[in-house]
Amino acid sequence: MSRRRGPDRRSPSTGALTSPSTRVGIAFVLLVGLSCGLIAVHGEASLMGIGTAIGVGLVAGSGLLWYLHWILA
Repeated sequence: MSRRRGPDRRSPSTGALTSPSTRVGIAFVLLVGLSCGLIAVHGEASLMGIGTAIGVGLVAGSGLLWYLHWILA
């Protein structure tokens, strides 16, 4: 008799932040935020402008991720 877990049972160590879909969502938001920062760097913005662009990009990425979950759910 095998003692392996069945495909429908989750590991007790799997938390909300370690699920694959959450990791993809975090990576998506970071990608959008960092790309906005890189655009600001390319435009020769000040350090404050680069930080603002990254912050706005993170907010925009979060909004895009929410919208993606909303239309797919």
